[in-house]
Amino acid sequence: MPKLTLKFKDTKISDFLLEEGRNITIGRRESNDIVIENLAVSGMHAKVDSIDKGYLLTDLKSKNGTFVNGQLVATHWLGHGDTVSIGKHTLVFTYAEGEERVSDGKGGMDKTMVMDTEKYRDMLSKSSGNAAATIRKKESKGVLSFLSGGDGEFEIKKKLIKMGKDTANDIVIKGLMIGKTAATISKRPKGYYLSYVGGMSKPKVNDVAVKESVLLNEFDIIELGPVKVQFIYKS
Repeated sequence: MPKLTLKFKDTKISDFLLEEGRNITIGRRESNDIVIENLAVSGMHAKVDSIDKGYLLTDLKSKNGTFVNGQLVATHWLGHGDTVSIGKHTLVFTYAEGEERVSDGKGGMDKTMVMDTEKYRDMLSKSSGNAAATIRKKESKGVLSFLSGGDGEFEIKKKLIKMGKDTANDIVIKGLMIGKTAATISKRPKGYYLSYVGGMSKPKVNDVAVKESVLLNEFDIIELGPVKVQFIYKS
């Protein structure tokens, strides 16, 4: 089983095993699978998705970027010995001795989508984050990517989807504390809104309980009972 070894300078902090079929998140928030307590690290900084026996690293639009072997990347198929730099910490990806190693360029994609570091920083200083987010919302569809309690992704194709233990819901979530319809996600002119409907168990967004309604931002983590999903936009 491959692993990520978290280090600070030359000091090893911990090993994190990467299970096939399980996705992990990396960032400063305690809700992440790999927590890096450093102000240079964003709350939700990056994630690693297990896809067809390969492991895809994705930067979650972090403030200071994610680097692999010294190069700033947007996405990168991890290979044995790759060093991921996040803030002042590093994560080294390795396979166990004798373990099958997935070849580079998995899935027909380039191994790395590299961004020029100087252009990236210049873009950050000049661009308007709100304007970019508005354009992305208009051109893309909302998707829920399962982190636990389900598999794959759920594309929000309707103006309103329902979540709860009733089998008539779009996403069925079991549990004694879950309402028949516990929450909804609706598409409005300003974006997608998560609303609490009923039941003892309230939905949470980034560990904060939703009492009425909240506008979802890309990469928000939604929890309801045993289900945890990440909200993203896809073209």
